[in-house]
Amino acid sequence: MIEIDGAVGEGGGAVLRTALALGAVSQRPIHIYNIRAKRARPGLQPQHLRGVEGLAKLTNARVEGAKLNSTELTFEPTIIEGGRYHIDIGTAGSTTLVLQILMPAAAFARKPVEVEIRGGTDNPMAPPIDFLKNVTLPTLRKMGYRGEVECVQRGHYPKGGGVVRAHIEPIEKLHALTLTEPGKVVRISGLAHCVRLPDHIATRMAHVASMALVKAGYSKVHIKTESYPPTQDPHLGPGAGITLWAETEGGAILGSSSLGKLGKPAEQVGREAAESLIAQLKTGCAVDRHLTDQLVPYLALAEGVSEITSAELTSHTLTNIALVEQILGVKFEVQGQQGQPGRIRVKGLGLHPERPVKA
Repeated sequence: MIEIDGAVGEGGGAVLRTALALGAVSQRPIHIYNIRAKRARPGLQPQHLRGVEGLAKLTNARVEGAKLNSTELTFEPTIIEGGRYHIDIGTAGSTTLVLQILMPAAAFARKPVEVEIRGGTDNPMAPPIDFLKNVTLPTLRKMGYRGEVECVQRGHYPKGGGVVRAHIEPIEKLHALTLTEPGKVVRISGLAHCVRLPDHIATRMAHVASMALVKAGYSKVHIKTESYPPTQDPHLGPGAGITLWAETEGGAILGSSSLGKLGKPAEQVGREAAESLIAQLKTGCAVDRHLTDQLVPYLALAEGVSEITSAELTSHTLTNIALVEQILGVKFEVQGQQGQPGRIRVKGLGLHPERPVKA
Protein backbone atom coordinates (compact mmCIF):
# COMPACT_ATOMS: atom_id res chain seq x y z
CA MET A 1 0.00 0.00 0.00
CA ILE A 2 1.47 3.33 -1.08
CA GLU A 3 0.91 6.14 1.42
CA ILE A 4 0.24 9.58 -0.09
CA ASP A 5 -0.06 12.81 1.86
CA GLY A 6 -2.68 14.87 0.04
CA ALA A 7 -1.25 18.06 1.54
CA VAL A 8 1.98 17.74 -0.44
CA GLY A 9 2.79 20.64 -2.78
CA GLU A 10 -0.30 22.68 -3.55
CA GLY A 11 -2.39 20.25 -1.55
CA GLY A 12 -5.30 20.30 -4.01
CA GLY A 13 -7.24 17.89 -6.18
CA ALA A 14 -4.31 17.31 -8.54
CA VAL A 15 -2.58 15.19 -5.89
CA LEU A 16 -5.64 12.96 -5.65
CA ARG A 17 -6.04 12.64 -9.43
CA THR A 18 -2.39 11.87 -10.12
CA ALA A 19 -2.01 9.40 -7.27
CA LEU A 20 -5.13 7.40 -8.11
CA ALA A 21 -4.53 7.48 -11.87
CA LEU A 22 -1.03 6.08 -11.41
CA GLY A 23 -2.19 3.55 -8.84
CA ALA A 24 -4.86 2.38 -11.26
CA VAL A 25 -2.65 2.02 -14.32
CA SER A 26 0.15 0.30 -12.36
CA GLN A 27 -2.31 -1.82 -10.32
CA ARG A 28 -0.87 -0.65 -7.01
CA PRO A 29 -3.09 0.11 -3.98
CA ILE A 30 -3.11 3.71 -2.78
CA HIS A 31 -3.96 5.19 0.62
CA ILE A 32 -4.28 8.97 0.48
CA TYR A 33 -4.94 11.20 3.49
CA ASN A 34 -5.24 14.97 4.01
CA ILE A 35 -7.16 15.13 0.71
CA ARG A 36 -7.28 18.72 -0.57
CA ALA A 37 -5.99 19.88 2.81
CA LYS A 38 -4.89 23.27 1.53
CA ARG A 39 -8.20 24.20 -0.07
CA ALA A 40 -10.91 26.36 1.47
CA ARG A 41 -13.23 23.34 1.41
CA PRO A 42 -11.00 20.31 2.12
CA GLY A 43 -11.95 16.76 1.24
CA LEU A 44 -13.76 15.25 -1.71
CA GLN A 45 -16.16 17.61 -3.47
CA PRO A 46 -18.66 16.30 -6.09
CA GLN A 47 -16.21 16.61 -8.99
CA HIS A 48 -13.50 14.63 -7.16
CA LEU A 49 -15.93 12.04 -5.81
CA ARG A 50 -17.41 11.35 -9.26
CA GLY A 51 -13.89 10.93 -10.65
CA VAL A 52 -13.00 8.43 -7.93
CA GLU A 53 -16.23 6.52 -8.53
CA GLY A 54 -15.67 6.46 -12.29
CA LEU A 55 -12.10 5.21 -11.92
CA ALA A 56 -13.27 2.55 -9.44
CA LYS A 57 -15.75 1.21 -11.99
CA LEU A 58 -13.15 1.28 -14.77
CA THR A 59 -10.58 -0.64 -12.71
CA ASN A 60 -12.92 -2.86 -10.66
CA ALA A 61 -11.40 -1.31 -7.54
CA ARG A 62 -12.20 -1.78 -3.88
CA VAL A 63 -12.61 1.68 -2.35
CA GLU A 64 -12.99 2.91 1.21
CA GLY A 65 -13.77 6.51 2.12
CA ALA A 66 -15.42 7.53 -1.16
CA LYS A 67 -17.96 9.99 0.22
CA LEU A 68 -18.54 13.71 0.09
CA ASN A 69 -16.04 15.76 2.15
CA SER A 70 -13.94 12.69 2.96
CA THR A 71 -10.27 13.55 3.62
CA GLU A 72 -9.02 9.95 3.52
CA LEU A 73 -9.35 7.28 0.86
CA THR A 74 -8.11 3.76 0.15
CA PHE A 75 -8.11 2.63 -3.48
CA GLU A 76 -7.24 -0.92 -4.52
CA PRO A 77 -7.56 -1.46 -8.32
CA THR A 78 -7.68 -4.82 -10.05
CA ILE A 79 -8.59 -5.39 -13.72
CA ILE A 80 -8.95 -2.44 -16.11
CA GLU A 81 -11.90 -3.82 -18.01
CA GLY A 82 -13.13 -1.00 -20.26
CA GLY A 83 -16.62 -0.49 -21.63
CA ARG A 84 -19.23 2.27 -21.51
CA TYR A 85 -19.55 4.67 -18.58
CA HIS A 86 -21.74 7.60 -17.69
CA ILE A 87 -20.68 10.15 -15.06
CA ASP A 88 -22.88 13.02 -13.88
CA ILE A 89 -20.96 15.39 -11.62
CA GLY A 90 -24.22 16.99 -10.56
CA THR A 91 -22.62 20.45 -10.41
CA ALA A 92 -20.58 22.66 -12.75
CA GLY A 93 -17.45 20.75 -11.69
CA SER A 94 -14.86 20.19 -14.40
CA THR A 95 -15.43 17.36 -16.87
CA THR A 96 -11.82 17.64 -18.08
CA LEU A 97 -10.45 17.03 -14.58
CA VAL A 98 -12.63 13.93 -14.29
CA LEU A 99 -11.15 12.78 -17.61
CA GLN A 100 -7.64 13.39 -16.25
CA ILE A 101 -8.12 10.72 -13.61
CA LEU A 102 -9.55 8.23 -16.13
CA MET A 103 -7.33 8.69 -19.18
CA PRO A 104 -4.10 6.88 -18.17
CA ALA A 105 -5.90 3.70 -17.05
CA ALA A 106 -8.30 3.78 -20.00
CA ALA A 107 -5.37 3.49 -22.41
CA PHE A 108 -4.43 0.14 -20.86
CA ALA A 109 -7.93 -1.30 -20.59
CA ARG A 110 -8.86 -4.71 -22.02
CA LYS A 111 -11.34 -3.12 -24.41
CA PRO A 112 -12.23 0.39 -25.64
CA VAL A 113 -13.53 2.92 -23.15
CA GLU A 114 -16.44 5.20 -23.96
CA VAL A 115 -17.46 7.72 -21.33
CA GLU A 116 -19.99 10.54 -21.19
CA ILE A 117 -19.46 13.14 -18.48
CA ARG A 118 -21.91 15.88 -17.49
CA GLY A 119 -20.77 19.01 -15.67
CA GLY A 120 -18.60 21.99 -16.55
CA THR A 121 -16.56 22.22 -19.74
CA ASP A 122 -14.94 25.62 -19.23
CA ASN A 123 -13.94 26.14 -15.61
CA PRO A 124 -11.51 28.34 -13.69
CA MET A 125 -8.43 26.39 -12.50
CA ALA A 126 -9.05 23.55 -14.99
CA PRO A 127 -8.13 22.85 -18.62
CA PRO A 128 -10.98 23.95 -20.91
CA ILE A 129 -12.36 21.28 -23.18
CA ASP A 130 -10.86 23.02 -26.25
CA PHE A 131 -7.38 22.78 -24.68
CA LEU A 132 -7.79 19.06 -24.05
CA LYS A 133 -9.04 18.53 -27.60
CA ASN A 134 -6.51 20.67 -29.47
CA VAL A 135 -3.36 20.64 -27.30
CA THR A 136 -3.30 17.72 -24.86
CA LEU A 137 -4.66 14.89 -27.00
CA PRO A 138 -2.71 15.74 -30.19
CA THR A 139 0.49 15.73 -28.13
CA LEU A 140 -0.38 12.43 -26.42
CA ARG A 141 -1.04 10.90 -29.86
CA LYS A 142 2.64 11.49 -30.65
CA MET A 143 3.28 8.99 -27.85
CA GLY A 144 0.84 6.44 -29.29
CA TYR A 145 -2.16 7.37 -27.17
CA ARG A 146 -5.44 6.71 -29.01
CA GLY A 147 -8.19 8.98 -27.77
CA GLU A 148 -10.80 11.42 -29.01
CA VAL A 149 -13.03 13.85 -27.15
CA GLU A 150 -16.18 15.65 -28.24
CA CYS A 151 -17.87 18.63 -26.63
CA VAL A 152 -21.58 17.97 -27.10
CA GLN A 153 -22.73 20.91 -25.01
CA ARG A 154 -20.88 23.51 -22.96
CA GLY A 155 -21.36 24.02 -19.27
CA HIS A 156 -20.29 27.04 -17.23
CA TYR A 157 -20.38 27.90 -13.54
CA PRO A 158 -22.73 27.93 -11.68
CA LYS A 159 -25.34 25.95 -13.67
CA GLY A 160 -23.12 23.44 -15.48
CA GLY A 161 -25.08 21.29 -17.90
CA GLY A 162 -22.13 20.56 -20.16
CA VAL A 163 -21.77 17.21 -21.91
CA VAL A 164 -18.45 15.70 -22.99
CA ARG A 165 -17.94 12.34 -24.68
CA ALA A 166 -14.61 10.55 -24.92
CA HIS A 167 -13.54 7.43 -26.79
CA ILE A 168 -10.22 5.79 -25.84
CA GLU A 169 -8.73 2.75 -27.58
CA PRO A 170 -6.40 0.30 -25.79
CA ILE A 171 -2.67 0.47 -26.55
CA GLU A 172 0.25 -1.87 -25.89
CA LYS A 173 2.59 0.84 -24.67
CA LEU A 174 3.38 4.54 -24.82
CA HIS A 175 6.35 5.80 -26.82
CA ALA A 176 8.93 8.22 -25.49
CA LEU A 177 8.45 11.89 -26.39
CA THR A 178 11.09 14.42 -27.35
CA LEU A 179 9.90 18.02 -27.57
CA THR A 180 12.82 20.35 -26.91
CA GLU A 181 13.28 22.56 -29.99
CA PRO A 182 9.93 23.90 -31.22
CA GLY A 183 11.24 25.77 -34.25
CA LYS A 184 9.24 28.48 -35.95
CA VAL A 185 5.51 28.86 -35.44
CA VAL A 186 3.67 27.47 -38.46
CA ARG A 187 0.19 28.66 -37.50
CA ILE A 188 -1.88 29.82 -34.56
CA SER A 189 -5.46 28.64 -34.26
CA GLY A 190 -8.14 29.24 -31.70
CA LEU A 191 -11.77 29.12 -30.72
CA ALA A 192 -13.68 31.89 -28.98
CA HIS A 193 -17.10 30.87 -27.70
CA CYS A 194 -20.06 32.40 -25.91
CA VAL A 195 -23.36 30.82 -24.86
CA ARG A 196 -26.52 32.54 -23.63
CA LEU A 197 -24.82 35.80 -24.59
CA PRO A 198 -24.76 38.12 -27.65
CA ASP A 199 -22.58 36.74 -30.44
CA HIS A 200 -20.46 39.90 -30.58
CA ILE A 201 -18.76 38.79 -27.35
CA ALA A 202 -17.10 35.85 -29.10
CA THR A 203 -16.23 38.08 -32.06
CA ARG A 204 -14.61 40.70 -29.81
CA MET A 205 -12.52 38.12 -27.95
CA ALA A 206 -11.29 36.64 -31.23
CA HIS A 207 -10.55 40.04 -32.78
CA VAL A 208 -8.47 41.37 -29.91
CA ALA A 209 -6.53 38.11 -29.59
CA SER A 210 -5.82 38.07 -33.33
CA MET A 211 -4.64 41.68 -33.35
CA ALA A 212 -2.29 41.06 -30.41
CA LEU A 213 -0.79 37.99 -32.07
CA VAL A 214 -0.31 39.73 -35.41
CA LYS A 215 1.29 42.69 -33.66
CA ALA A 216 3.70 40.28 -31.98
CA GLY A 217 4.79 39.03 -35.41
CA TYR A 218 2.61 35.99 -35.98
CA SER A 219 0.96 36.37 -39.38
CA LYS A 220 -0.89 33.06 -39.74
CA VAL A 221 -3.64 33.41 -37.16
CA HIS A 222 -7.10 31.90 -37.52
CA ILE A 223 -9.51 32.07 -34.59
CA LYS A 224 -13.00 30.68 -35.04
CA THR A 225 -16.04 31.86 -33.14
CA GLU A 226 -18.87 29.82 -31.66
CA SER A 227 -22.18 31.34 -30.61
CA TYR A 228 -25.90 30.53 -30.74
CA PRO A 229 -29.07 32.42 -31.71
CA PRO A 230 -31.10 33.09 -28.53
CA THR A 231 -33.98 30.89 -29.67
CA GLN A 232 -31.67 27.97 -30.49
CA ASP A 233 -29.28 28.08 -27.53
CA PRO A 234 -29.57 24.83 -25.50
CA HIS A 235 -27.17 25.82 -22.72
CA LEU A 236 -28.29 26.22 -19.12
CA GLY A 237 -26.47 29.43 -18.33
CA PRO A 238 -24.25 32.16 -19.79
CA GLY A 239 -20.52 31.79 -20.29
CA ALA A 240 -17.65 32.72 -22.58
CA GLY A 241 -14.01 31.88 -23.15
CA ILE A 242 -11.20 31.55 -25.65
CA THR A 243 -8.53 28.90 -26.25
CA LEU A 244 -5.50 29.42 -28.50
CA TRP A 245 -2.90 26.95 -29.73
CA ALA A 246 0.30 27.42 -31.75
CA GLU A 247 1.72 24.68 -33.96
CA THR A 248 5.45 24.74 -34.70
CA GLU A 249 7.87 23.29 -37.26
CA GLY A 250 9.23 20.95 -34.61
CA GLY A 251 5.83 19.36 -33.99
CA ALA A 252 5.10 21.18 -30.75
CA ILE A 253 1.67 22.52 -29.83
CA LEU A 254 1.57 25.23 -27.17
CA GLY A 255 -1.73 26.51 -25.81
CA SER A 256 -3.30 29.18 -23.65
CA SER A 257 -6.80 30.14 -22.61
CA SER A 258 -8.85 32.73 -20.76
CA LEU A 259 -12.33 32.56 -19.30
CA GLY A 260 -14.97 35.26 -19.23
CA LYS A 261 -16.88 36.30 -16.14
CA LEU A 262 -19.47 38.87 -15.15
CA GLY A 263 -18.05 42.37 -15.52
CA LYS A 264 -14.92 41.27 -17.41
CA PRO A 265 -14.77 42.85 -20.87
CA ALA A 266 -14.52 40.48 -23.83
CA GLU A 267 -11.46 42.39 -24.99
CA GLN A 268 -9.66 41.58 -21.73
CA VAL A 269 -10.43 37.89 -22.12
CA GLY A 270 -8.99 37.78 -25.63
CA ARG A 271 -5.95 39.85 -24.67
CA GLU A 272 -5.12 37.63 -21.68
CA ALA A 273 -5.08 34.47 -23.79
CA ALA A 274 -2.95 36.08 -26.52
CA GLU A 275 -0.43 37.61 -24.11
CA SER A 276 -0.03 34.30 -22.29
CA LEU A 277 0.65 32.43 -25.52
CA ILE A 278 3.07 35.09 -26.77
CA ALA A 279 5.03 35.04 -23.50
CA GLN A 280 5.35 31.26 -23.60
CA LEU A 281 6.41 31.18 -27.24
CA LYS A 282 9.13 33.74 -26.47
CA THR A 283 10.78 31.32 -24.03
CA GLY A 284 11.76 29.11 -26.97
CA CYS A 285 10.41 26.06 -25.14
CA ALA A 286 8.31 23.35 -26.79
CA VAL A 287 5.65 22.68 -24.12
CA ASP A 288 3.38 25.22 -22.44
CA ARG A 289 3.05 25.58 -18.67
CA HIS A 290 -0.25 23.70 -18.37
CA LEU A 291 0.51 20.85 -20.74
CA THR A 292 3.76 20.16 -18.90
CA ASP A 293 2.13 18.92 -15.70
CA GLN A 294 -0.41 16.90 -17.71
CA LEU A 295 2.38 15.10 -19.60
CA VAL A 296 4.44 14.09 -16.56
CA PRO A 297 2.58 10.81 -15.77
CA TYR A 298 2.62 9.71 -19.42
CA LEU A 299 6.35 10.39 -19.79
CA ALA A 300 6.99 8.16 -16.77
CA LEU A 301 4.86 5.34 -18.20
CA ALA A 302 6.39 5.49 -21.70
CA GLU A 303 9.12 3.23 -23.08
CA GLY A 304 12.48 4.94 -23.44
CA VAL A 305 13.89 8.33 -22.56
CA SER A 306 11.61 11.35 -22.89
CA GLU A 307 12.77 14.95 -22.78
CA ILE A 308 10.81 18.19 -22.99
CA THR A 309 11.43 21.88 -22.48
CA SER A 310 8.73 23.72 -20.55
CA ALA A 311 7.76 27.37 -20.77
CA GLU A 312 7.27 27.33 -16.99
CA LEU A 313 7.88 24.80 -14.24
CA THR A 314 4.74 25.30 -12.16
CA SER A 315 4.13 24.01 -8.65
CA HIS A 316 1.62 21.58 -10.21
CA THR A 317 4.38 20.15 -12.41
CA LEU A 318 6.87 19.75 -9.57
CA THR A 319 4.23 18.18 -7.32
CA ASN A 320 3.29 15.73 -10.09
CA ILE A 321 6.93 14.77 -10.58
CA ALA A 322 7.36 14.04 -6.87
CA LEU A 323 4.23 11.88 -6.83
CA VAL A 324 5.20 9.96 -9.95
CA GLU A 325 8.65 9.25 -8.52
CA GLN A 326 7.11 7.97 -5.29
CA ILE A 327 4.51 5.74 -6.93
CA LEU A 328 6.33 4.42 -10.00
CA GLY A 329 9.92 4.55 -8.79
CA VAL A 330 11.26 6.45 -11.79
CA LYS A 331 13.67 9.36 -11.46
CA PHE A 332 13.18 12.68 -13.24
CA GLU A 333 15.99 15.07 -14.12
CA VAL A 334 14.73 18.64 -13.79
CA GLN A 335 16.70 21.70 -14.84
CA GLY A 336 15.29 25.06 -13.82
CA GLN A 337 13.44 26.65 -10.93
CA GLN A 338 9.74 26.86 -10.09
CA GLY A 339 8.09 29.70 -11.99
CA GLN A 340 10.80 29.71 -14.67
CA PRO A 341 11.35 27.88 -17.98
CA GLY A 342 12.95 24.46 -17.56
CA ARG A 343 13.90 21.09 -18.99
CA ILE A 344 12.55 17.69 -17.89
CA ARG A 345 14.08 14.31 -18.71
CA VAL A 346 13.02 10.83 -17.59
CA LYS A 347 13.57 7.20 -18.52
CA GLY A 348 10.08 5.72 -18.51
CA LEU A 349 8.92 2.32 -17.35
CA GLY A 350 7.70 1.08 -20.72
CA LEU A 351 4.51 -0.07 -19.03
CA HIS A 352 2.66 -2.89 -20.79
CA PRO A 353 -0.86 -4.03 -19.77
CA GLU A 354 0.46 -7.57 -19.27
CA ARG A 355 3.37 -6.36 -17.16
CA PRO A 356 1.95 -4.05 -14.48
CA VAL A 357 4.21 -2.45 -11.87
CA LYS A 358 4.20 -4.46 -8.68
CA ALA A 359 4.93 -3.30 -5.15
